[in-house]
Amino acid sequence: MKTLPTLRQLRYLVTVAETHHFGRAAELCAVTQSTLSAGIQELEGLLGIRLIERRSRRQVVFTTLGEDIVERARAMLTDAESLVDAAQAGAQPLVGDLRLGVIPTIGPYVVPRLVYKLRRAYPDLKLFLREEQSATLMDLLNGGRLDAVLMALPYAVGELPRVEVGEEDVVLAMPDGHPLADLDAVPLERLDQETMLMLEDGHCLRDHAMEACRLARSRGNEAFQATGLSTLIQMVAGGIGLTLLPRIAVPVEARPGAGITVRPLQGALAARTLALLWRPASPRARDYRLLATVMEVVTREALAEADAVLSDLLISVA
Repeated sequence: MKTLPTLRQLRYLVTVAETHHFGRAAELCAVTQSTLSAGIQELEGLLGIRLIERRSRRQVVFTTLGEDIVERARAMLTDAESLVDAAQAGAQPLVGDLRLGVIPTIGPYVVPRLVYKLRRAYPDLKLFLREEQSATLMDLLNGGRLDAVLMALPYAVGELPRVEVGEEDVVLAMPDGHPLADLDAVPLERLDQETMLMLEDGHCLRDHAMEACRLARSRGNEAFQATGLSTLIQMVAGGIGLTLLPRIAVPVEARPGAGITVRPLQGALAARTLALLWRPASPRARDYRLLATVMEVVTREALAEADAVLSDLLISVA
């Protein structure tokens, strides 16, 4: 019988490939650097090949064959984790580790509520969160490094299983005292006369918002692009321009004292659908559907709070 690599050795190898640093990889694996290095050397001896070129302490370069072995090792680890997941899922729902990805324009407004409810309902669940843009989340999900992702549709997700947990539109954010604040709802055509501040390319909210408001992709009055909504809001508060804000973000970004006023947009379409997605072959589909049920509740609560804030703002103007 052949002597086979251990899962620990494969984990060491994959972690070094992901960090390109022996020290950080050792920290993530909760071992000393010497233990990790010895494990990889044992793996190389077992396989009879060189996996990593050790040029210096700071430079980690994989051989061509080493890169292939890393991908195979990652797949084996994913299969081993699926085996454990299948056993746990058969015993009781939502227990053990779950790696969830979420996009930045959803995370701050849904995740705190979600974590609170999950801890109360499923105390044996250990949730690991990662916030990235949609394209990165899809790569991590398909590569087996995330179990599920919470993102916004439409987006090219292929035939991945999904559960839609909510739908929302965008509102207009403007500096306090702006003339458009006198309106209960701002007609879309009024946006053509304003300086707009938008998220940079790569954020799906940018495309969703522009499509919902039927704005041209190349805008002469688009003065600024930011990496996050909080930066946009600070620019708006400073009088630089206006921006489009997802309704779910209103209670956080338009809180009292933020220096901005928000108004609904007259004639805007629903901007996006929030959905939980996972890989087709995952043995934890039941868990993900339970997770989506909790997500649907917290999304509904967040949107209801946003509606209440908008109503209060309109009453105060009247």
